[in-house]
Amino acid sequence: MSCFSLHWRVFSALLAGKFPDRWFPVPDPTPVIEIRDLHKCYGQLEVLKGVSITAQRGQVISLIGSSGSGKSTLLRCANLLEDSQQGDILFKGEPVQWKGSGLSRRPGDAKQVLRIRTNLSMVFQQFNLWAHMTILQNVMEAPVTVLGRDPKEVEERARHYLDKVGIGDKCDVWLAQLSGGQQQRAAIARGLAMEPEALLFDEPTSALDPELEQEVVKVIKDLASEGRTMLIVTHDMKMAHDVSDHVVFLHQGLVEEEGAPDAVFGAPKSERLRGFLSSTMAV
Repeated sequence: MSCFSLHWRVFSALLAGKFPDRWFPVPDPTPVIEIRDLHKCYGQLEVLKGVSITAQRGQVISLIGSSGSGKSTLLRCANLLEDSQQGDILFKGEPVQWKGSGLSRRPGDAKQVLRIRTNLSMVFQQFNLWAHMTILQNVMEAPVTVLGRDPKEVEERARHYLDKVGIGDKCDVWLAQLSGGQQQRAAIARGLAMEPEALLFDEPTSALDPELEQEVVKVIKDLASEGRTMLIVTHDMKMAHDVSDHVVFLHQGLVEEEGAPDAVFGAPKSERLRGFLSSTMAV
């Protein structure tokens, strides 16, 4: 086939909108995380009263709201660290299998739970690092013991992620030798080392003083700019505005308002949201 014929075929296909998928692969439209009408109770206390959230690939969603609104509980339910009593949780289109109902409902497939958890790395408020391990060992632990990966390959990736969060020079030090901001960055590197489909942050900066908080915020902003899928529970409204594609305001276990950051923060429709932002921004 001559070059002219090939170019004419390409041009004709362009006009007809008939490019084969192998030339221009279509992104998978399936959400990474989808939560539908989720309810969560602690005994008689209903914390989540029917919450629905969808996180597309590469989307950053911030969850904001007052203490007790259900933000952290929602995150823990998404990662199957907490059992919910009603509603659906889907990971990449695969619904979680349940057995029982109501307060007796539990995940029905242990292998599925492990697969989902290893693909949704959680970064906690209190870091949850091992004090008896070096920082490098902390980052390597889960990929080696949970995923069964080769330690030499894992070490290379762990060093890469510690460099990425700005503490590559701290690989061989102990937890007690790091500041709070450095410990949280190590926790983020640990989450990245699992090479997950999404990162879940539960108040990642609330235990830090303002100076150390900015260290962690910078790392989260860098991750957001890379197009990583993230759900972030945060009290930091500026960070939520700057890094998010979508913001969800929870109030008393329900989604009170949601939308693009500029709309949520710049033109809130709900009186409850306006009151929350007014009190938060005043602090």
